[in-house]
This record gives sequence, structure tokens and C-alpha cells, in this order.
Amino acid sequence: MKLKEGIPRHSQISHWLRKKIEEAEYKPDEKLPSENELATMFDVSRVTIRRALQSLESDSVIYRCQGLGSFVSDNRTPHNLVRLTDFNEDMAKAGLDASSVVRDFKTVDAPVWLTSILGIGEGSKVLQIDRLRLGNGEPVAFDSTWLPILYGQLLDKQQLQNTTIYKSLEENYNIPIIRGCYRISAELADQQLADELKVELRSPLLLIDRTTFTIGEKPVYYQKRYYRSDRVMYEMTLERRKDDSSSSTDMPLKEFIPVFRS
Repeated sequence: MKLKEGIPRHSQISHWLRKKIEEAEYKPDEKLPSENELATMFDVSRVTIRRALQSLESDSVIYRCQGLGSFVSDNRTPHNLVRLTDFNEDMAKAGLDASSVVRDFKTVDAPVWLTSILGIGEGSKVLQIDRLRLGNGEPVAFDSTWLPILYGQLLDKQQLQNTTIYKSLEENYNIPIIRGCYRISAELADQQLADELKVELRSPLLLIDRTTFTIGEKPVYYQKRYYRSDRVMYEMTLERRKDDSSSSTDMPLKEFIPVFRS
């Protein structure tokens, strides 16, 4: 490609690469030519190439791995989960329109295994909410949530089609969600999950167990969320310090982000 005069060279190169990616000449996760190869191709310096790649990276068109090179993004957008977020916030940051289909909204006897998690007595009633979670109208996740009746009675089934438990409790009742404990594992889709998420039976799913707390360390709910593994994955960035003493209480986790495929 011959570069035009009067237009910044790095802009022309980034435009050319963007067009090639849009035309699928470079596929998602495919490695781009190296900086040296691009510099030779366009007869420019590596500094110019680096500026062009930085522009594409800032627009999430490509991603770069230290020591490996630049790769084509597959339309997934990272979102910070070091700060506690809800489903709608994650979807919004991914550029997706979030909505939910409430499959079940019922009062049930709390299973024995749940009582210690929610800090309730055996025989207590809980509200169980089962929801299909959608991004741009397509299935992304399915979750089951259990709340003590104290909190469950405050929720409205219809409102949960377009809002979240977090938002409803915080905005309507001034009950802040201050902490969440996560456990991430893998699960195979049973028939119900396969039907809801439109995946094959026994397809791998990403399971997130979460207990959420309000002021006074009171559990607000326990949730099991099953993500389609072809729609989301998690990335984390850890920091290694020179003073890596075991007595340090600083949080070494710099980023913990769900990455969604649109």
C-alpha cells in the first residue's frame, strides 16, 4: 500500500488494517504481521507502526500480548469486576442490551445446604428466582437466586424483567450491596440448561456461585449463574511486588474481568 501525503501515516496504516479485519482477511484471534514486517511493508519506522497498533488496540479492534505480538479481537469487551457489578452493568459495558426472562418466582422451603450460607434457620422460607439472562435478545446466562424472605418480599417479578436485584434493593429500599464472594467452576449443561441457553446437551458452562452481602455482613442472596462458555470468559491481572511479604494485606489482584463475545 502506498501512503498518501498530508495524512498522518499511522492513521492510514490503522485504517488499512481495520479494513482488512472488517473484510475478514484477518480472522478473530489471528496474529497480525510483526511490527518489523509492517514497517517493511509500509516503508515506515516501527514507531509509526506502534502508534497505528495502539490506535486499534484502544478501539478494541486488536489486542496485544507481550512478547507474542498483535492479534485480532473477536468482539469481546473487558469489564472490571474488582468493583462489584451486576449483570446489567456488565452487559452495558460490553455494549449489549440486557434483559431477563423470569422463569420462576416462588417461595420455597430453604434446602438444608442453603441455611448456613444465608444465615437462616432450618425450615425457613426463601424466595427462589430463576432467570434467563439475555444480551441483545440472545441467551447469555441462566441463574437461580435464593433470598431470605426479609429481602425477597421487597422484590417484584415484573420489574426483574428489566432491572436487577442489586438496583431494586439499593434504589427502592436503600439496602446497599457492599460485598460479593465468588467461586468459579465448570459444569456440563443438563437438559433444562441446554434448552434455555440454546446449547448442546452436556456442553461446558461457566458456573459462578455468588453470595452477596449488605451492611453488617448480612447475606442478601445466594446465586448460581451458568454462563455460556462461548459467550463469556474471565481474565485476571495479578501484580508481583518486590516486597512480596506474606504479611502484606494489599490486594494483588489488579483486574478481574468478564469478557463477552457479542
